[in-house]
Amino acid sequence: MDTKVDADTAASEHNDHLESLKYNPALGRRFVLSTLPVGFALAVQPVSAAVITTDDKGLVAGEVKFKTTDIEIPGYRARPAAVKNAPVVLVIEEIFGIHEHIKDICRRLAKAGYYAIAPELFARQGDATKYEDIQKLFTEIISKVDDEQTRVDMDAAIAFAKSEGANTDKLGVTGFCYGGRQTWLYTAKNPNVKAGVAWYGGLVPGRIPAKVDPIMVADKMKGRVLGLYGGQDTGIPMEHVEKMREALKAAGDTKSEIFVYPDAPHGFNADYRPSYREETAKDAWAKMLAWFKANGVG
Repeated sequence: MDTKVDADTAASEHNDHLESLKYNPALGRRFVLSTLPVGFALAVQPVSAAVITTDDKGLVAGEVKFKTTDIEIPGYRARPAAVKNAPVVLVIEEIFGIHEHIKDICRRLAKAGYYAIAPELFARQGDATKYEDIQKLFTEIISKVDDEQTRVDMDAAIAFAKSEGANTDKLGVTGFCYGGRQTWLYTAKNPNVKAGVAWYGGLVPGRIPAKVDPIMVADKMKGRVLGLYGGQDTGIPMEHVEKMREALKAAGDTKSEIFVYPDAPHGFNADYRPSYREETAKDAWAKMLAWFKANGVG
């Protein structure tokens, strides 16, 4: 093995990564992620053999950049090439940032006829894909992400979609884990959301410090959210799910629904991880698409 070549390669890759980070003194933070990483997050390696890769045939797909309140952030967008005014689905990432799984989710939605866009909501904190230790990832990235700034960045992503001719009057939102929690919160904040689908997102105050959690804004859902949860999720016990159901009922919301797959763990749609449950994931995906269509998205 030529150790010099390996060292040179590693140094080159490191320098390429540093080029994707910009110093922004106005923010009081060291780096701002300016381009999306390639590949899967280090924390989820090795990638499962069951991983799904959706091609981009018939799509316009790839990285985009757009301005938000203080910086330009990157995101991933996929849309049908032959459709100019496709309905929009905002895709909200997991704690691992926009790695290949989230990009693939966008392409799957585009194949189903949607303009799907996933903004990199951790851009001000760094590159979540480079963390191997999940606790360190929570401490240094996730715990520092402000929910209100996240909302503003998602608004900017939707504005970008509109600038490309997408039909933002037909707006849906979906997210996974961290993104599942944000799906509840964003739907509560944005009355223009026709339908939200939250995949195994936190419901009550917990690991992520926050001023507001989904259960606190249950009265703002207005029949728009479908929750998809696993009965064997050790991080989101059924007690939390029942509390959210009770909060929705107390708010007079008889249409929003939380569907629980009794034998499924957290991350049952994550085909790149051992938590993946193929039959459950396929059924949940079909439920999501049906929920969008039934609620005016599509």
